Amino acid sequence: SHTHSGLWFAAGFWAFGATKDDVMYIPLPLYHSAASLIGIGGTIELGATCILKKKFSASQFWNDCRKHDVTVFQYIGELCRYLCNQPKTEVDKVHKVRMGVGNGLRQDVWREFQNRFGNIKMCEVYGSTEGNLCFMNHIGKIGTVGRSNSIYRLLFKYDLVKYDMMKDELVKDQNGFCQRVKKGETGLLLSKVSATSPFFGYAGSKQLTEKKLMRNVFVKGDAYFNTGDLMAEDQEGFICFRDRVGDTFRWKGENVATTEVTETLGLVEFIQEVNVYGVEIPGHEGRAGMAAIIVRPGLTFDGKKLFEHVLRDLPAYARPLFIRLQEVMEMTSTFKQQKFQLVQSGFNPSTISDPLYVLDYQQNAYIPLTDSIYQSIFAGERKL
Repeated sequence: SHTHSGLWFAAGFWAFGATKDDVMYIPLPLYHSAASLIGIGGTIELGATCILKKKFSASQFWNDCRKHDVTVFQYIGELCRYLCNQPKTEVDKVHKVRMGVGNGLRQDVWREFQNRFGNIKMCEVYGSTEGNLCFMNHIGKIGTVGRSNSIYRLLFKYDLVKYDMMKDELVKDQNGFCQRVKKGETGLLLSKVSATSPFFGYAGSKQLTEKKLMRNVFVKGDAYFNTGDLMAEDQEGFICFRDRVGDTFRWKGENVATTEVTETLGLVEFIQEVNVYGVEIPGHEGRAGMAAIIVRPGLTFDGKKLFEHVLRDLPAYARPLFIRLQEVMEMTSTFKQQKFQLVQSGFNPSTISDPLYVLDYQQNAYIPLTDSIYQSIFAGERKL
């Protein structure tokens, strides 16, 4: 896939208005396929200059940009958030950067980034790492990752199909085939595997590749790549990223979208980073909300303030029941937050050394989760 999507990304670069005079800064490791494809592919194709950084550094980022006259940089969503978390300086807007290309930028971070560092054009590219699909947002419309115009439709055959969040599975018709969603409805994004868009899969991992491939989706014998992304397409043909499969859990009969809860908690002044997930509680349907939080340096966790905030801004079912304070967020090699380990370790105070808090409507605060409270939750005595 590297060969032909490399050309695509280069074309994309050019379509975003990049020229050979641009200086491109790549602060991401090259095994991040997006980086190597867009960055190197794009700059070679254009004959532009490329600055490589061994390891991303939030504190050095803008100095590097000033030093090398960088005009275009490559990002993933978290990278922009780290830059926004840096202490403000007088020279935040002093640089030549005019464009960022990448993906995974949340709307709140997007706005904050532009307010603080100037009107940098952010071009979201959706190119699933192992897939054979690529959307580009040329207009910089906040929150969207591109338009599915007819050219795309010819090159990348993709479909959005009905997905049941509650059961975490595809909705099939009576013949066992997937069903397409209506415009505006959220569905699972599948991209067609064919001779023109072959699927190369992960390096050396046959079984993983097979797991991502789905056969007999709409007709017998077809093959699609499952991106694991839930998307919606609006009336104008813009594709919007909604959620990752598994990033939504069910509590009190409602779907809780972790991205929304994350964005809401992210607005609390003492919270620097937050990771929202669902944990199982014996005797309860679905999963209860839990948030791992890193407190901003110099500030302290305030259980009363957080309670007021979630009470005001989140519906009852979406308020996290448990809070876990962490010193550092566990990151995977691609900066993706480690949800899996957090989900696995749950909320048991006797096995978790991090401070734990529980939502308490009597005291109108998040209060320390003691062993006795933990036991009463397990025994089903505490009302959740």
